[in-house]
Amino acid sequence: MSGAGLNPERPLRRVGPLALGVALVVLLGAVLAGLLVGAVGLSPGRVLAELADRLPWVSIDSGLTEQQSAIVWELRLPRVVLAGLVGATLAAAGAAYQGVFRNPLADPYLLGVAAGAGLGATLGIVSVGSASAVVPAVAFAGAVAAVALTYALGGVAGGGRAGTTLILAGVAVAAFFTAVQTFVQQRHADTVREVYSWILGRLSTVGWTEVGLLAPYAVVSVVVLLLHRRLLDVLAVGEEEAATLGVSASRVRLLVVAAATLGTAGAVAVGGLIGFVGLVVPHIVRLLAGSSYRVILPLSVLGGAAFLVLADLGARTVLSPAEVPIGVITAFVGGPFFAVVLRSGRRGWGP
Repeated sequence: MSGAGLNPERPLRRVGPLALGVALVVLLGAVLAGLLVGAVGLSPGRVLAELADRLPWVSIDSGLTEQQSAIVWELRLPRVVLAGLVGATLAAAGAAYQGVFRNPLADPYLLGVAAGAGLGATLGIVSVGSASAVVPAVAFAGAVAAVALTYALGGVAGGGRAGTTLILAGVAVAAFFTAVQTFVQQRHADTVREVYSWILGRLSTVGWTEVGLLAPYAVVSVVVLLLHRRLLDVLAVGEEEAATLGVSASRVRLLVVAAATLGTAGAVAVGGLIGFVGLVVPHIVRLLAGSSYRVILPLSVLGGAAFLVLADLGARTVLSPAEVPIGVITAFVGGPFFAVVLRSGRRGWGP
């Protein structure tokens, strides 16, 4: 496994006001773009006036009709918020996995979350159809079950095995769940299109329902991961060295993996399998702002939200009025990015 020890020449840093300010501005710009642009042509000035009208002590007549106002508040805004929550959660989980396993290629799906959610969603679609509210629930359950089985197989929770064993267990569990999913799809070939539509990722909403489903899991996951960002820097020196500093690597790994899994499972349940967010965003932050997880994690949260809001904007508008699966957009961006990073051999894979 690729190690990522602390570099004594690069001291750990906090998130500076400039970096935080830039990240917030980028996120705000992405959110405004997501609200101003869509399949239905609305005047940007009127949309901005409609948003300003909801501020305290501000009264502006936007000129939008009741139907146009509903498009802003009940269609565009919920989707932008959902994209932000999914992107922030996946990016934070990816950064946390990279830190806890000291592997720059780790992502939120490392321990079988994707395979478990895929099997759960497939079973839900086969049983009740893709439009049912049951599908996100069984996808979430499948994701959590896959990671629980990975831990049981790896023996980490009870025996304190090394992270390498846990990763290998995740590979085995993912292969098993994928095989079962393939078998189920072959037995129900009429649902293949619906299953693949879910697998490729989508952020379609019916108002604020999906946001309400994801928000509690996303908030808990991100808060726990942010609280552990300093310990991830400690783990970067190695498990034995961390133990001499009084840090239990197995305990930190369990807490971080549990929090990352909770958020990832929620994100996958409402958005499908959206790839590359947990890989691309933490690496962009690492290359631009430093290698300490005290910097990487908070900026990954903001950057991940902005990245997926913009990706969803592309998914909604590139072939408007049709939509491109958002997983295709993120792969289109993420694939070339990683090819460039690997080819250049740039440093910055770890602290």
